Amino acid sequence: MFFGLSLTPSLLPRDWFFQGLISGINATIGYGIGCALAWAWRKWAVPRIKWPEQVTAAWAKRPSWALVAVKGAIVVACLIFAVLMSIQSSKWQRQITDLMGMAPVSDAGYPRTVLLGAVVVGILIWISRLVVRLVRAVTRGLNQWVRIPTAIARPLGLLVVVVVAAMLFNGVLAKGFFAVANSAFSARNSHTSPNAVQPVLPERSGSPESLAKWDTLGSEGRWFVSNAPTALAISQVTGKPAREPIRVYAGLESGDGFEAQTDVAIAELERTKAFEREVLVVIGTTGTGWVDTVSAESVELMFGGDTALVATQYSYLPSALSFLSDRDKSMTMGRMLFDKVYDRWSALPEDARPKLLVYGESLGSQGSEGAFSGLADIRNRTDGVLWVGPPNSNRLWSEFVSRRDPGTEEITPIYADGMSVRFAASADQLAKPTPVWNDPRIVYLQHASDPVVWWSPDLLFGRPDWLREKRGPDVSPAMSWYPIVTFWQVAADLPRAQSVSDGHGHNYGNLVPDAWAAVAEPPDYTPELAQRIRAYLDASMAREHRLK
Repeated sequence: MFFGLSLTPSLLPRDWFFQGLISGINATIGYGIGCALAWAWRKWAVPRIKWPEQVTAAWAKRPSWALVAVKGAIVVACLIFAVLMSIQSSKWQRQITDLMGMAPVSDAGYPRTVLLGAVVVGILIWISRLVVRLVRAVTRGLNQWVRIPTAIARPLGLLVVVVVAAMLFNGVLAKGFFAVANSAFSARNSHTSPNAVQPVLPERSGSPESLAKWDTLGSEGRWFVSNAPTALAISQVTGKPAREPIRVYAGLESGDGFEAQTDVAIAELERTKAFEREVLVVIGTTGTGWVDTVSAESVELMFGGDTALVATQYSYLPSALSFLSDRDKSMTMGRMLFDKVYDRWSALPEDARPKLLVYGESLGSQGSEGAFSGLADIRNRTDGVLWVGPPNSNRLWSEFVSRRDPGTEEITPIYADGMSVRFAASADQLAKPTPVWNDPRIVYLQHASDPVVWWSPDLLFGRPDWLREKRGPDVSPAMSWYPIVTFWQVAADLPRAQSVSDGHGHNYGNLVPDAWAAVAEPPDYTPELAQRIRAYLDASMAREHRLK
């Protein structure tokens, strides 16, 4: 049953390999639950139930082949059920790809799903039986050597194995894993794309005049500072004179610790005269220090290059691993960077301050949120905020969504009539529910099909509101919630959140320019200019995918 339910649709289309892995995990969990129920039935129910004599007599006279036949029928029925569900699953996957405007998933691999699922089940059950044998061995040792009675030794043996395993995993194994991962990705951090060339313009970190040296910026930082649009490119798009945009970046090696890193970033802002620009954007990065190209270039194009962008790196690890080990680091860095920028910014005369904006995508939004205690703090210290694809664990996002106006849906909530905070999955939703929108404006972009936004441990045993309500426009109407199963389905969607078409999953590129226009209200921003900016951004993204 668990295997079949795991074949039902989730947020994103799945190929046969991912489907086989997730189905195998769920089937093993179902097997474990079945074993536990059977043990409880034999241990507690059977000795206590007094069956009528007629039932007992009938059971004693049953044919010898009856039980074998029933078990065989169940096995055959389960196999038929698995095959039929795998066939139906391919239809559901085609439905999801249609909703997202993608090429359909091939049906050819789905027979392999059942086979791969069976292999995964076999491996996991073998591991679980090794654990059971270990518990029995510890129990025997406690009973024979320590002379603990068997009735006490059994639960104590289980407790010993669980505690040792937890300590081993959380201590030695986890630390060892992340140490190895950190070492491996630090080597990758030293890699420089052939298309990331050291800038010569003084407005960029990493240039010869910069306090943040080129070789300290990390792989993502070097790409960020070397691929900004020039004043000439911006003026060709806008048809007006433009300034060279400022891009400031401090990598993990730019300073000895977060305090030193942020000090370097502030010094770079001072050196480049960033506080004299029209717009200053404080950016929360993802694990490796990545900054979304579309978001950065959108602001620079909208404001004719009269901008300064500042970002810092807090980890060598990619977002998936950073989410597990570096979330506190992301929030610490986000708070430290913004606080220092704000302290310097607020010391300026009010009429001489640039517009102070905040941006973060994915785990970067979580780190960026860490700078603020609540809505009042955001309103008091910023001129606008854009947070894209926020993880479900984001504190402020969770508060806004849980306190949304009655009758509004979780996938597109309305908070306090949209007077300050708005949620959108499309450009038209930015104008809702009312034309009145107070400054500073705060925008969350979230797709109904983005697993980063909707994955949570709560999915294990609780149906979320977004699966009680009508499904989002790019989510299969057949998606339902099943205990444990849905948790693993959406977890399996996470690694592939950006593998779908733009406008779905964790891809927000086509919506970011509209969001920035709503948050920052650039001067003389016309539909014609918006179209030219989109054309430039499309070409820029295609170039980045080709070169990076």
